[in-house]
Amino acid sequence: MTDQLATVVAWLRDARRVLVFTGAGISTESGIPDFRGPNGLWTKVDPSRFTLQNFVADSEVRRESWQNRLHSTLEEARPNAGHRAVAELGQLGKVGTVVTQNIDGLHQLAGSRDVIELHGTTREAACLSCRRRLPIASVLDRVREGDVDPHCEICGGLLKTATISFGQALIEADLIRAHAEASACDLCLAAGSTLSVWPAAGVPLEARRSGARLVIVNDGDTELDEAASTVIRGRTGEVLPALVAGLSGAQV
Repeated sequence: MTDQLATVVAWLRDARRVLVFTGAGISTESGIPDFRGPNGLWTKVDPSRFTLQNFVADSEVRRESWQNRLHSTLEEARPNAGHRAVAELGQLGKVGTVVTQNIDGLHQLAGSRDVIELHGTTREAACLSCRRRLPIASVLDRVREGDVDPHCEICGGLLKTATISFGQALIEADLIRAHAEASACDLCLAAGSTLSVWPAAGVPLEARRSGARLVIVNDGDTELDEAASTVIRGRTGEVLPALVAGLSGAQV
């Protein structure tokens, strides 16, 4: 793996514009379970119950969703070495934009400034009618005080955690900007993703099709391994700091 790391460090050093794309694997080291793994969320919860359509149509689904969110431990999670390494790549002037499938906000907490959250964020709530955004804490306070099915105080619309649910389209402007960044980069570093969830996985593929090198860092196989310039098998919390150390002049 040392030779691979050295090669990627050289590519990073030569790159003018690097795009980082991350998935659930970068956050599992912060204690956040993935969705599809052996101990993933979908082994404990039926995802078909929590579609956008069910949320809108069924007040019981809404109450259950808010109770799940109220008792979630997401707020306790902290960035790990992988998140910090991505932020350091930004500080070194290599990474301008991070595109993530994650909804936990840990890239921002680690110090990354320009993060496109394709699947939304758990740190805000959104009104499904007027699109107003508000801090999730203010809505959770209402749920905690007995408002089990909170509605927008402005327009009366349904409030929902500002994440993309099954049956809900991605925000078009975010997807367009992510693809624009992919088209403009000369190296895409995809870390902690199986690259199997679409349309998000189309972002690193767009980078490759536009001529960029695609470097995949993941514990297991991904659906884009054959398209990659190189694949490094390993934990993001170990591999990404090693890349930063190489760029900083330390031994890789």
